[in-house]
Amino acid sequence: MCAKVTSIGLKGMEGYRVNVEVRTFVGNDSIRIVGLPDAAVKESKERIMAALRSLGYTINGQKIIINLSPSEQKKSGPMFDLPMAIGVLVSLNELVNSIPENSGFIGALSLDGAIVPVEGMLPAILAAKKIGLTRLYMPYDNRLPYLKFDGLEIIYITSVKEVVEILEGRCSVFFTPKKEEMDSDNSSFIDFQQIIGHIETKKALEIAAAGEHHVLMTGPPGCGKSMLAESFPSILPPLSKEAQLEVIALHQLSGANYLNAKTPPFRNPHHSASGISMIGGGTFPKPGEISLSHRGVLFLDEIAEFPKKTLDMLRQPFENGKITISRTQATLTYPASFILIAAMNPCPCGYAGSNTHYCTCTPRQRIAYQNKISGPLRERFDIHLAIKPVDLEGKRARGEFSSKIVQRRVEAARSLQHQRYGRELSNSRVSYDTLQKTSPLTDGQQRILRLHSVKKNWSNRTQIKIIRLARTISDLEGEIHITDQSIGEAVMLRNGERW
Repeated sequence: MCAKVTSIGLKGMEGYRVNVEVRTFVGNDSIRIVGLPDAAVKESKERIMAALRSLGYTINGQKIIINLSPSEQKKSGPMFDLPMAIGVLVSLNELVNSIPENSGFIGALSLDGAIVPVEGMLPAILAAKKIGLTRLYMPYDNRLPYLKFDGLEIIYITSVKEVVEILEGRCSVFFTPKKEEMDSDNSSFIDFQQIIGHIETKKALEIAAAGEHHVLMTGPPGCGKSMLAESFPSILPPLSKEAQLEVIALHQLSGANYLNAKTPPFRNPHHSASGISMIGGGTFPKPGEISLSHRGVLFLDEIAEFPKKTLDMLRQPFENGKITISRTQATLTYPASFILIAAMNPCPCGYAGSNTHYCTCTPRQRIAYQNKISGPLRERFDIHLAIKPVDLEGKRARGEFSSKIVQRRVEAARSLQHQRYGRELSNSRVSYDTLQKTSPLTDGQQRILRLHSVKKNWSNRTQIKIIRLARTISDLEGEIHITDQSIGEAVMLRNGERW
């Protein structure tokens, strides 16, 4: 008898339907798996034999062939243990009832027949919903958030025996996890009100958070660049349900845990990080730092110390919000929509333009240091900030720049953007055509922008980024249209000037 069971295969974050076909013959005791299985899938035959025998099933005198279709796709991981075991039982007539085509199975087997969680279950669940499955059997994993989808029933199981009882109608009570709401906890980040001064810089960071704009900060050592960057996540809104699932799925695929699902991720790789660790890679490519910061913040401190080749790898995800990794074994695409906050010194010694220290660098050394960031990469930053040391004896601004207050203003601005574009999209991510249709510039504003562009020799990309910035500034002010004042502020932010 030939049995067919549905499962889910993964190609990066993308999932696809896998048909597990099982056929048994009279012959030597053996299980053969075909369909491009990797080593982990090939080892499944030993786990299946041990698990079924421990539960009292016999496969003596049976030759079993298992085909994982589509055969041209590489199959990896122990996620197919459960569907293969169910297929074997159906093929041996140990499970009489037929398996509905809209039911899927994922999970790894223990030698005693228990079903255990595996990496990548959350992307598999999202794929099951996408391909139209209505019921999914899987082990419970307490590292996952509470999952509930319209049109997809998730049944948590603990053993093969329990699955057989459910399929035969002898068990109608399923395990249901308790719904636990996770609060967004930004207390681990520095609050804005703890930072003395930097009023204009905080305002610029608020604009960056509201529109998801990239920021490059330049200033001498000790002026507060790192502290400002580390406080930036405290003003970001909590992640939506969809964003939470994306973030947790990416961390699962990388083998890491993400504890606070509602808080946007914050990644701070060292400048010695390799290109592969930044963009992702390996024989079977895993997400890198830019994907682990998806929906959150990637902070590159001392960006000029990173290898130039590594920095230039960021140019594609800067524009597209995703990264495609090509290897011999596979070509995978991971999302990488992040806010980049970068900090650097103005020169090798760090004190060019300082009022308190003497700079020992020659003009040639300063130019060479600045040129460590290529022109195309520098142009992709929306906001350029020149940070100066703060007079600690000055008055400390509180209340107005408390992170909670700023966060509410950022949430209000993003809400306007989501309403304008009809989905969860920010000004920096929306296509220019949509931006132009929803927020056209007046003739006077176009003339002002054109004069600045001729004077500064700006590219089209720079002009578009200024329009995006102006749109975000107007959103923070609650304006329906882009104002003349917001155009002026956007120009100054782009030039790194004070306003």
